[in-house]
Amino acid sequence: MDLSLSNRPEGDKTVVEVGGEIDVYTAPRLREQLVDLVADGKYHLVVDMERVDFLDSTGLGVLVGGLKRVRAHDGSLRLVCTQERILKIFRITGLTKVFPIHDSVEDALAATD
Repeated sequence: MDLSLSNRPEGDKTVVEVGGEIDVYTAPRLREQLVDLVADGKYHLVVDMERVDFLDSTGLGVLVGGLKRVRAHDGSLRLVCTQERILKIFRITGLTKVFPIHDSVEDALAATD
């Protein structure tokens, strides 16, 4: 399985749509995308994970790294995920306390930082 990535501006936020598997092989592409967005001054990111089929520890590390990057600029990184198998990973690791996780892109965009 591969990783699909795209992003689009939504007001002062940028939505990053991710699909497929985020693992040791594909996570560097997501990391590069997040690094590039921050380098371009995009500090408020919404990562839409609704089409993610698999997430491993490497993928979690990339998301945590992205969060650290945007927070260094007083930014935010919000996740969109309703899939129980992916949410379970965030709960087990305690990352539900670190990441705001929303049910829809619209909810994530409407949330205030």
